[in-house]
Amino acid sequence: MKITICIGSSCHIKGSHSVVSRLQELVSERKLENEVELSGAFCMNNCQKGVCVTVDGEFFSVSPETVDGFFENTVLKKLGR
Repeated sequence: MKITICIGSSCHIKGSHSVVSRLQELVSERKLENEVELSGAFCMNNCQKGVCVTVDGEFFSVSPETVDGFFENTVLKKLGR
């Protein structure tokens, strides 16, 4: 699974650094490093919906406040956990 997080200026202002950090923690805590690849992008052209995140190309809007739920309800579900 590839998760891409926008780190462009608009998403950065909306907390992309916190989203990236928390996703790194969650992947590490669950020992999913061999199943989940985290990457960054400079703009996903959805600035009004940031923080923009894609999971295998599917778009999601995530915030520092919703990242844990996103991980539980989207990432783990797509991994079948």
